[in-house]
Amino acid sequence: MGIVVVMHMSHRKKSLLAILLMLAFALLVTGVHAAENSDRVISTSGSAEVKVTPDRAQVTVSVQTENADVKIAQSENANKMDTVVKAIKAVGIADTDIRTSSYSIYPVYEDSSSIFRQKVKYYRVTNSVQVTIRDVSKTGEIIDAAVAAGANSIDSIMFMVSEELEQSLRSDVLAKAVRKVRADADIVAVAAGVTISGVKELNVGSYYPPVLYENTRSAGMDMKAASAPTPVEPGEVTISAQVSATYLIS
Repeated sequence: MGIVVVMHMSHRKKSLLAILLMLAFALLVTGVHAAENSDRVISTSGSAEVKVTPDRAQVTVSVQTENADVKIAQSENANKMDTVVKAIKAVGIADTDIRTSSYSIYPVYEDSSSIFRQKVKYYRVTNSVQVTIRDVSKTGEIIDAAVAAGANSIDSIMFMVSEELEQSLRSDVLAKAVRKVRADADIVAVAAGVTISGVKELNVGSYYPPVLYENTRSAGMDMKAASAPTPVEPGEVTISAQVSATYLIS
């Protein structure tokens, strides 16, 4: 009996020792993580930008027809839009740069006090195409060509930067933003009496807002070609880069 008790006590001591070792290891690992997460840092953020003349434009051109017979309204609209598209292509726009953006048939009712006995006065058919212009200087010329061919509404003009132009400027803008945030971090470090020893984290984002001229719809069903070319000025768009950085200090 005495031998059995001694063996039982020895097993308990070994188990207790194993538990203590596991706890010690866990505390050691926790201490290592705490040391890793206790880095002294300076965090800064900033942006840089460059202004550039847009090299792309998008114009939405519409043809609107009205007739008491919906089929006639549709047929007239199709013929007019076909003429408009041919005129746009003649100016130098490729097939791939012309796409239908919307098409609608809307019944216009006669004035009536009763909503249950309304009679259709005529049908309004609207067909809109979006034209991508790769030579911005031709924007006014294309608008004039479309109107002369029968377009009776210019819905919107949007200027933008092509992907190629944006990429060509992106590296310079990003470098400028990084230099700016590093300069800010250096100023803070000197003022605080510390030294920047490395970079812990860098986050980069960029965007550019296009210039949009909205509500350019021209009133009236009998638009005529202008006696002089329509002046269209694209202005400038801004390509921006936003950078945030976290620097290690000692």
